[in-house]
Amino acid sequence: MFAAWYEKNGAAADVMKTGELPDPGPQAGEVRVRLHASAVNPSDVKARAGSRPIRWPRLIPNSDGAGVIDRVGAGVTTHRVGDRVWTFNGQWERPFGTSAQYIVLPATLVVALPQSLSWEQGACLGIPVMTAHRCLFAEGPVAGLNVLVTGGAGVVGHYAIQLAKWAGAAHVIATVSSPEKAAHARAAGADAVINYRSENVVERVRTVCGGVDRIVDVDFGKNLPLSKEIIRPFGAISCYASMSVREPAFPYNDLLRLNVTVRPVFVYTMSDAAKLAAQADIARWLQQSKPIFAIAQRFPLGDVIDAHLAVERGAKIGHVVLDID
Repeated sequence: MFAAWYEKNGAAADVMKTGELPDPGPQAGEVRVRLHASAVNPSDVKARAGSRPIRWPRLIPNSDGAGVIDRVGAGVTTHRVGDRVWTFNGQWERPFGTSAQYIVLPATLVVALPQSLSWEQGACLGIPVMTAHRCLFAEGPVAGLNVLVTGGAGVVGHYAIQLAKWAGAAHVIATVSSPEKAAHARAAGADAVINYRSENVVERVRTVCGGVDRIVDVDFGKNLPLSKEIIRPFGAISCYASMSVREPAFPYNDLLRLNVTVRPVFVYTMSDAAKLAAQADIARWLQQSKPIFAIAQRFPLGDVIDAHLAVERGAKIGHVVLDID
């Protein structure tokens, strides 16, 4: 099979390689997917750069993809052969991810892909959508609640807005850093958009809805001083990153008085129950709404270095996708 890989951590141009590798075969409980698209997430780029040291002689990057099941291992029904699917956690705790023509995964990490979606759209459904789902719904339904999504133009934030609207949130507010990103968040369904570079976030939130019940947070430490001012009693702050302030000071007494829940979310290690709940809700969301998939750039698999660099630069709005075909 044709694949991209690296054998040591480092800059994309220094360590990424492409070429032919042996075709993998499924073991018991596994399926093999003939991939047609692979999404490059920030976590994939960070892992290649060194956030996760390599534990194997060779590593094929990327965790999310979409394709067709073409073989199954013992214990998996042969009825799944031919199914269109999306995958997640492809490279987590295993050496071979989705930057290849084939991937072998436990059957539980391979989910039915509706005929209405393209391969590229299917590849977008993994880490970002499941992260957005967990952040929104870990503490229960959001119907009738006020939701704040920080970084509403990011891929996780973009889906968090859409899922919150689908689930009946009363107000969905997004923070962004530019007019272009504001338009992107509004297109996803945000009721109000706040440019945090030019507006007072706390004042705007209080004007729009008084306060929020759930916060989906892209930068926990940086936003914590604002979050504690606008979170309502018994609210929840779910955070999936804290890059600006890696070890933030925690305002315990402020949040204690409000009985606030703070939940870090790391999609790779979510419980099996949480993964199944996310898959079920995502299937309903895809069926009941008109999801928006923003694909910023597409690259052939042979140009994987350019794809990683596009994610590293951080200027894109939407996904970077590899076309495996």
